[in-house]
Amino acid sequence: TPWVEKLAGTLGLSIANGKFTNISMGQGQEKPAEALVHKFAKEGGWVMLQNLHLMQDWVPSLERLLEIVQENAHDLFRCFISAEPPGFDYFKNMPESLMQSCIKVANEAPADVKSNLKRAWDKFGQDRIDASTKPTEFKGTLFALCWFHAIVCGRRRFGPQGWSRAYSFNDGDLTICAQ
Repeated sequence: TPWVEKLAGTLGLSIANGKFTNISMGQGQEKPAEALVHKFAKEGGWVMLQNLHLMQDWVPSLERLLEIVQENAHDLFRCFISAEPPGFDYFKNMPESLMQSCIKVANEAPADVKSNLKRAWDKFGQDRIDASTKPTEFKGTLFALCWFHAIVCGRRRFGPQGWSRAYSFNDGDLTICAQ
């Protein structure tokens, strides 16, 4: 999500000017998402629909809505979606026709701990550390958090072995924990 927001910002689209909206999908977010898709398809703008894997029953409606609005969509209209792969057998995949009509970007963690640690640490700049009232302590805590993140990401390829339940500690979790 941060890279979509950054790209939108370089093109003059932002939350502040009403040309970019980010919705974390969940219960009750269907109508606001549909309204924004309609609005931005008419007027131009970007909408980011996150965690679409949580809205399996609604995804066919979104797919149909996108088919309808694409016929007369504004040139600056973009709809970004994010979804995790199905974690359980009873979860459905994204509809094939939706996937075929999209540009897909896969963001997977590297396989080794060193690369995972570097990738996690690179999310935080020196200015973030300097902004802390206790930069030395914050730097140590941030390193421990990044180390934990790297280990969890590296363990994913082994499945649930040794874990009580599957949980993907993703980049969003990492940045929220560092606040």
